[in-house]
Formats: sequence, C-alpha cells, structure tokens
Amino acid sequence: MDSFPSGIDQIPEPLPRWEPLHRWANNPYTVLGQNFSPLPRPGELKQRGTASWYGRKFHGQKTSTGEIYDMFAITAAHPTLPIPSYARVTNVKNGRSIIVRVNDRGPFLHGRVIDLSFLAACRLGYTMNGSAEVEVESLLASDTPSNIAAAVQPVIAAKPKPISIPLADAGNGAIYLQLGAFGSLANAENFRNHVSGQLDSEANKLLIQTIGQLHRVRLGPYPDRKTAELVAAKISGESQLPTVLSH
Repeated sequence: MDSFPSGIDQIPEPLPRWEPLHRWANNPYTVLGQNFSPLPRPGELKQRGTASWYGRKFHGQKTSTGEIYDMFAITAAHPTLPIPSYARVTNVKNGRSIIVRVNDRGPFLHGRVIDLSFLAACRLGYTMNGSAEVEVESLLASDTPSNIAAAVQPVIAAKPKPISIPLADAGNGAIYLQLGAFGSLANAENFRNHVSGQLDSEANKLLIQTIGQLHRVRLGPYPDRKTAELVAAKISGESQLPTVLSH
C-alpha cells in the first residue's frame, strides 16, 4: 500500500448501535502475564491514559472478532471493553474527540489503555507523535452525538501494570517464552497473528500449544534458560516486548 485511498476524510464516525456480543472475544484471557476480564456490557468504563495506534503492519489481518482490520476504518482495540461496542475517545491536549467501534483486543504494553486505527488517530491528531493522553468513555447504543457531548463526567487514571514473559518448562529440558493463554483457540490464533508482526526475527518460533481447554501462545523451544534470556533481550530491543522472566 503506497498511497491512501481517496475520500478517507469523508468517512463518517460510527454511531453507537446495539450489536450482539461476540461469542469468543469476551471471555477472560491472559496475555504477557496480565489477566483480563472483559466487561459484560457497554457503558461501564471511563478512564484516562495513553492511546497508541496501529496501521500498515496489521492492515488486512484479522481482529479478535475475525473481522479484517482496516486502518482506514474508525475502530479501536481495548483490553476489556465489550466486543463489539462503542467508545468516545478525546485527545486531552487538543480537545479533539471521536467515536470509535471497538472490535479488537489490545494494547498490552507500556500501560497504554487503547489502540486506535490509523484514521481514528489521524482525526485526533497524534499519528506523528505515536501516542497521546486520552479520555475513554464507553457508550451505550442509546447514546447520540448530542447527549454524548453533553455528558461531562470524571475519568479514572489508568495505572500501568507490571508485565512479564514467564518461562515455561516443556518437561523435556526445552524452554518456551509464554506470551498469552486463552480459553478460545480463535482468540489464541488472533493474538499470535497480532504479535507476529512485532517478532521479525523470532516469528517462525511462534506456536500454540493446547493443554486441556487452555491454548498457550509461546515462543520456542529453546534448549536452556540462558538462550531464552538472550532471545528475550533481543526481542525487547526489536519490538519492546517485556523481558522480565519468571518460572
């Protein structure tokens, strides 16, 4: 993709509407040492924190719903908002606001609270900086642009959580770096596809191991802990994935 499609400045914001929740994308899950429990219904979250955005590297890949990610749509990824649902995101610095449709999971690093599509981030004016402080408010299907603008409520500052990549012993001396664990195979596959773009040198070692009802996304195998630690350090330099290891 060498150029932007014409007319993207005319794409309207999505209006909140009722949609059935996705069957698999709203189950509790674990990613990079963090446990997440998606909210059971929209309209129950207000928070303040750092927003990032994702673009060409993920354009055309599947989101957590199985939809194809379009960097020129007005969408977002959030760790716990119901999927699908809608949220108003406001850039604290310049006051710009946009309504997005949440159809993906993430971000999971650096204490960020939401990932916007490229176009949504453009509308908020932070694509050049890469991130911005924002306020996120989950919206109900009954929310309209008029009463959305009228709602003025305090937001909760998001507190970054420590993240780690646990070492997993395969039982035969081999070591794996575990990135996430999911009750749904589809969610595990979507997460594997999502992080593969950040692991250029190790993407061929990404795999899913299923034990019982749990689907683990792992890197490996590696022959010993020292090798795994070296790989973790390399990954940190290339993609900023966490490098704190634990058994």
